Amino acid sequence: MSQAEGAAGAAGEPAAEAAREGAVRVGAEGPVRAHAARSPLRTLGILRSELVTTLRRWRTLALLGVLAAVPVLIGIAVRIETADGSSAGPGGGGAGPAFLSQVTNNGLFLVFAALAATLPVFLPMAVGVIAGDAIAGEANAGTLRYLLVAPAGRTRLLLAKYAATLGFCLVATLVVAASALAVGALLFPVGDVTTISGTTIGFGEGLVRAGAVAVFVAASLTGFAALGLFISTLTNSGIAAMAATVGVLITVQIVDTIPQLSGVHPYLFPHYWLSFADLLREPVYWDELLKNLELQALYAAVFGSAAWARFTTKDINA
Repeated sequence: MSQAEGAAGAAGEPAAEAAREGAVRVGAEGPVRAHAARSPLRTLGILRSELVTTLRRWRTLALLGVLAAVPVLIGIAVRIETADGSSAGPGGGGAGPAFLSQVTNNGLFLVFAALAATLPVFLPMAVGVIAGDAIAGEANAGTLRYLLVAPAGRTRLLLAKYAATLGFCLVATLVVAASALAVGALLFPVGDVTTISGTTIGFGEGLVRAGAVAVFVAASLTGFAALGLFISTLTNSGIAAMAATVGVLITVQIVDTIPQLSGVHPYLFPHYWLSFADLLREPVYWDELLKNLELQALYAAVFGSAAWARFTTKDINA
């Protein structure tokens, strides 16, 4: 072995160790390993490993901490604003800031207000960081080729990365909802929920609706997650991929607010994000909810396929 090869081996020791761990979880000793790598249990092991690795990173924990702090700030601001008995936010029902007018009467509405406040910017930016770093971050760290040494296959690794990103979408949304529920119950009274339609439902059903809203918000991010994963396959720089993903988010959000471009608005991934407010109607309005899910499925299919086509033909040199 040459001195250069020895130095490269020493420098890549952490990455090699990660690769050895990957080899263990997918199996890699002759035909036995190849058979084990094809087993569903090994596939689930890869998914679990990627999800745990994603959620244990300090960057991920910092993002979740920031997201958890948003409902706290909103709750404290509403509490201070309404200390003299005045109402918070604009009156009436609907999405976004309109939920603030109900927070002082029922702390459960802080869940909806917090999700409406974080969905346009904070939640998708956090998802953009995770998705953009999924492949490009591994390439930048020099661990991508080691992950592919084991017979996991590029397709399986890409699916595991996407599944881990979707897992983060759900965890991040639930963190916002749980933080908002705790702060809302601490600072404001809780009880029966008055829907946007003006009817009243019990607190238990209100909690179920809040959980449904959180899951729906997480599902609303699946298309953007696939877009970020595709961008991550285009470069070996994690920072560049994250910046590009967030840049696309900001650009599309701006386009969605320009009236002259209303013809393309229904095809933009964030257009129906705030339709989750229809889950608080009685009966539930399903029209825009289903349009949003269909649009996210379309984006996931298109950009997921593009990411697969790019990643399976990409030269891995890092």
